[in-house]
Amino acid sequence: MTAHQKAARALAALGHDTRLEIFRLLVRAGDDALTVGEIGTHLNAAPSTLAHHLGALVDAGLIIQRRDGRRIVNRVDFDAMRATLSFLTSECCTGVSLNKDAAA
Repeated sequence: MTAHQKAARALAALGHDTRLEIFRLLVRAGDDALTVGEIGTHLNAAPSTLAHHLGALVDAGLIIQRRDGRRIVNRVDFDAMRATLSFLTSECCTGVSLNKDAAA
């Protein structure tokens, strides 16, 4: 998968209010991570709803889940987050010129 495709998947996953809220909560938690129940408590959301949204974030490569006994612990994949941000800003202020023949 190209960097462009990875960034598109990550941004699509973050394009939903609940998923963005979950992601930002997990960013604040840092390496401490949070269980599904803890996320539900913070966001006042049902575990089944969270499972769906967390699955989308995992599929997009933004969240890492690990099992701790009966609990599922979630944390941000900070390398993936940085890669997405880097992709978005990598060509900042490099300039854009139009091919006059293509614009006609």
